Amino acid sequence: MSYVLITDDERDIRELIGEILNDEGFETRLAANSTECIDTLEAEKPALMILDIWLKDSNMDGIDILKVVKRDYPDVPCVIISGHGNIEIAVAAIKQGAYDFIEKPFNIDQLMVVIKRAMETSRLRRENTELRRKDGPSHQMIGSSAVIKTLKSQLDKVTKSNGRVMLTGPAGSGKEVAARYIHTNSNRADAPFVCVSSATITPEKMEEVLFGSEGSKGVEKGLLDEANGGILYFDEVADMPLGTQSKILRVLVDQKFQRVGGSEKVSVDFRVISSTNKDLEEEIKAERFREELFHRLNVVPIPVPGLDERREDIPELAHYFIAELNATQGLAARGISENAQAALQTMLWPGNVRQLRNMVERVLILGDGTEDITAEELPQQQTSDDSASGLAMSSTLATLPLREARELFEREYLLTQINRFGGNISRTASFVGMERSALHRKLKSLGVVTSNKSGGRVAYVEEQHEDAD
Repeated sequence: MSYVLITDDERDIRELIGEILNDEGFETRLAANSTECIDTLEAEKPALMILDIWLKDSNMDGIDILKVVKRDYPDVPCVIISGHGNIEIAVAAIKQGAYDFIEKPFNIDQLMVVIKRAMETSRLRRENTELRRKDGPSHQMIGSSAVIKTLKSQLDKVTKSNGRVMLTGPAGSGKEVAARYIHTNSNRADAPFVCVSSATITPEKMEEVLFGSEGSKGVEKGLLDEANGGILYFDEVADMPLGTQSKILRVLVDQKFQRVGGSEKVSVDFRVISSTNKDLEEEIKAERFREELFHRLNVVPIPVPGLDERREDIPELAHYFIAELNATQGLAARGISENAQAALQTMLWPGNVRQLRNMVERVLILGDGTEDITAEELPQQQTSDDSASGLAMSSTLATLPLREARELFEREYLLTQINRFGGNISRTASFVGMERSALHRKLKSLGVVTSNKSGGRVAYVEEQHEDAD
């Protein structure tokens, strides 16, 4: 169990509190001045601090120490005590983040109630932090393709720095997962990860949600307060109102902000990660996004690939989601047949990884038994050209002579299979039942070539083989 740090310039007081807490089973450490307090704090973080406001022969008073604690150790609750207490001091202490304020001479029973409540708060914060770290779906990068390995390599390079990262990619591709991966593997892993959903917070409430407020109800902390010491993640930052963008820019420059209705500047220390599925340079041209903010946020740009760029990972992702849904919802831990895996890899995924997870969950909910999932259980991606008999034929194929239709079909089929196997010709040849050399000749005759893209290989049709007028 972590210890309680008691800081008071009166020896009798700090020893009395220490003895009371020791009798209650708490480990304690005592400090007579600000230097002893900070040295003890830096050596090992306490679970709780009891802090006198007035400290003789000290470089800092209790409020100064409180500011340091809230900046560097935001999850440590502080109980302020003072023999010269008044309402102004209590308000100042609470504004700076104190858990509670007790005036000397204090009642022992009252003190113990406050301490036990504060310790419970500290315990819950530690447990929440640990749960966040163990929350597999929130930070694991699933996949073995060259594309996902490249992404992991880029993320690993930025985990230990404080550089601002801009994650770009289509909706549902896993940008928040990538942000949480950075957090989990950073030196801020024990501190909060706070997500700002720019698209879902109404513009008129955005500043209050971010900065908090001060008024008749006291101090209402915002997301910037919560993120102090940790990571602040702006999800879909392009949707942030222009007025709020200006104030966030000022926070990034000064590392300070002012609550709505407040008069004092509040210092903060957090790392910023942003994401967007829009072209921010186009948003700047359209005057919907501030160029200065873009340059502040876009220090390290990292693209997050869509599922169509990493089809090799689809079976692994599907198996992972099955295991996750089994653990969290008790759904059947089913396998996936080879034909179902092939079908998943050839489907269209406009919703990317999020869409795949939803499909897996739907199949598990509607399915019966524990046998492997088959292709027949998967939702069919039908088009308006599907006939009543169940035969699918596009309008393009239906108008072509047999030779041209066969060539078009072969080209599309082989493109699909090559991209499914990440450009691996040997694996494609094995699946389609052709010799590797024969497949190479067929691809050449159809105008299909492969090239590197985003760390992996993709197939496409050379322009000169496209239909000409």
